[in-house]
Amino acid sequence: MTRTLPFVKMHGAGNDFVMLDGRELDQPLARAVIAGICDRRRGVGADGLIVIAPSRERDFRMIYWNADGGEAGMCGNGARCSVEYAASLGLHDGRCVFDTSAGELSGVRHGPGDIEVTLTPWRDLVLDLELEDSPWSEHHLCHTGVPHLVVPVADLEAVDVTTWGSRLRHHPHFGSEGVNVNWVAARGDGFALRTYERGVEDETLACGTGASAAAVILCHLERAASPVTIHTRGGDELLIAVDPAAGALSLRGPATTSFEGKVTLDD
Repeated sequence: MTRTLPFVKMHGAGNDFVMLDGRELDQPLARAVIAGICDRRRGVGADGLIVIAPSRERDFRMIYWNADGGEAGMCGNGARCSVEYAASLGLHDGRCVFDTSAGELSGVRHGPGDIEVTLTPWRDLVLDLELEDSPWSEHHLCHTGVPHLVVPVADLEAVDVTTWGSRLRHHPHFGSEGVNVNWVAARGDGFALRTYERGVEDETLACGTGASAAAVILCHLERAASPVTIHTRGGDELLIAVDPAAGALSLRGPATTSFEGKVTLDD
């Protein structure tokens, strides 16, 4: 069966998504179809696909898939884009509460493209994790909706993110599901971050949950104080507020519409 769906292409600090109105979907999208849409040569091209679906008790539900078509629990930059996109659909008036696979979040639209979202409380914080076969002496782990390994370094540009991202993402310590991998270094009034994202299987220009995990770890190591400014690979800034006592997080940054179009699907 062939069908045509309207979509909106958005990005949050360079982390890009195909956005779909779930009210236009009459059947679920197969994993291969999602991967095809996200393919940068044969499809629209994106780090992930997001469906904004109705919710019985909240303003909407955000459903997120990585570029490989696998559903993921959470995406911070995707959550901000979801708040902006949902506002354009008339689903909220600037403040909202929405469902994700990781839990309930809230969002505030401070202005066009200026979005702040709460994130689920972090968990599984492990400082000074020992990893065999890694050239770095310092590794930390934090789950901010999805698991993130954070490696502080002095020279971010010297990191071979593609090679070591793949190796550490599949390190036996993290089991079959693996982990997202982030390198962080001090820069100016904040920190710079590079991320190798599982499901995308490459470096992305930004990662909201990775930036949040880095902020949590830096605050616990007393190398930063909330709010923490993270400079993304794409050149944007993310502002992460960390409340260690409550385990609470909020993420503020851009959510930008790139273009709109229609995609023809052969199911």
